[in-house]
Amino acid sequence: MRTNQSTGILTATLMAAVALSARTASATESPRPIDTTATRRIVVSIPDRKLAVVENDQVVSIYAVAVGATVSPSPVGTFSVVNRVANPTYYKPGKVVGPGAANPVGTRWIGLSAKGFGIHGTNNPSSIGFAKSHGCIRLRNADVERLFEQVRAGDVVELHADRTAELTQLFAESR
Repeated sequence: MRTNQSTGILTATLMAAVALSARTASATESPRPIDTTATRRIVVSIPDRKLAVVENDQVVSIYAVAVGATVSPSPVGTFSVVNRVANPTYYKPGKVVGPGAANPVGTRWIGLSAKGFGIHGTNNPSSIGFAKSHGCIRLRNADVERLFEQVRAGDVVELHADRTAELTQLFAESR
């Protein structure tokens, strides 16, 4: 990952939050029938600052997002959803923020297989559409709440650094 000390602390903090989230995820997930015949993936275009939910090769939803800043970029590659936590608690050295309006990860956490990274809400909705996060993908709280209901552990998450023909096609309807 990155080597500077503050990023290491942030990564450790997020990993601690994810570890706690993993212990509580089963208690926070609401039962919902899962369509085992659907192929679902989350596709993020970092340059477009957009996230699409794609089921069976059809775009179901598109959301505006904030992505990693230049000094703390979002990881690029194919990952998976490892956990989901409603009303998460945010931890960093010397600070714990419980669920509520001041929580930096907002009302939902969707943890990724890229250690320390996730898709989450924010207490700073004006950051959406910009490269302002510490590498995570941020959504407005209302949007992440909708996304949270659409995805499950095991879903594929693709984070793309470059525009491709597929991304252009996926996000064409949102422009």
